[in-house]
Amino acid sequence: MKKVDWIVVVAGLAVGIAAVVLTLMGNPSNMGFCIACFLRDIAGAAGLHSAAKVQYVRPEIIGLVLGAFLMSLATKEFRARSGSSPAVRFVLGGFVMVGALAFLGCPLRMVLRLAGGDLNALVGLVGFIIGILLGIVFLKKGFSLKRSYDVGKGEGTVLPAVMAVLLVLFLAVPALFKFSEEGPGSMHAPVLVALVIALVVGALAQRARLCMVGGIRDAVLFQDFRLLYGFVAIFLAALVGNLITNKFSLGFTMQPIAHSAHLWNLLGMVLVGWGSVLLGGCPLRQLILAGQGNGDSAVTVFGMIVGAALSHNFGLAGNADALNEAGEVVVGGISNAGKVAVVLGLVVMLVVSLINLPKEEKA
Repeated sequence: MKKVDWIVVVAGLAVGIAAVVLTLMGNPSNMGFCIACFLRDIAGAAGLHSAAKVQYVRPEIIGLVLGAFLMSLATKEFRARSGSSPAVRFVLGGFVMVGALAFLGCPLRMVLRLAGGDLNALVGLVGFIIGILLGIVFLKKGFSLKRSYDVGKGEGTVLPAVMAVLLVLFLAVPALFKFSEEGPGSMHAPVLVALVIALVVGALAQRARLCMVGGIRDAVLFQDFRLLYGFVAIFLAALVGNLITNKFSLGFTMQPIAHSAHLWNLLGMVLVGWGSVLLGGCPLRQLILAGQGNGDSAVTVFGMIVGAALSHNFGLAGNADALNEAGEVVVGGISNAGKVAVVLGLVVMLVVSLINLPKEEKA
């Protein structure tokens, strides 16, 4: 077993602490960070979907990308590369988002929900691991989306440039965007606080190569637990923070922005885990890679944004548990259309996994 990489542990602790702080400063409970939820909010703010409760320009996403970009420039790790099956990556990114929004969170939020006592996230974790293991089966058989190629620096800076422009427009002309007046989109930390914290986290995540999927994948494939320590550090830091601030609540029902439809929590995260292995990283990692010049990851992020828009325009996203007028718990979940979309996503993962094997494996 390889030695502990302390930069990974420090980055994980920073993410966990930052998530608790952002929640205390106004972000929704157990949602200090959520790549899927925040990309969805940005899609809504830009008018790509009309779900009024989830529309806001999240500075956290902007900060993560720009923090990774600046750190990669400072360490000379910025490298513009692209050309590795971009269309396939766009589709995979879209379906990863479908799975995440069925569960109501990305892998990072899954860890933060666990740290807040949400046991539905434990079901999600089981599904996530199953999805990763399915992806590993095909990695062992030689799955590949083919190599990427060095490209002009302009192409490598597409997503950082988009985020910089988005930030300027958000600050200078906020009337361009839609903003939620209630619901999760209306709950947010002060812009400057969120941006600064995310810049720091993005820089640390770039240096540490944090990845929720990579930790489990590398532990299984190579008995390398270094990235997994980051996963554990995020959980422990957020758990301690939630206990200190009295934000910990153990149980399944009525957890913040969560549902207890267990089968679809599980299958949604199977889809996320499998898709993320095929893509080479979780949603957080895709943002960081795009920040350091990876055009294929930028395409994946755009696919996730489109997937978020489609999920809300077609009613595919999950609905949280709620109380009816009699005070009884009404279990949330996803619509029939959402269930079809998750199953379709799993079929797409299987097809992509099979057609991208070496020829001798296809038979």
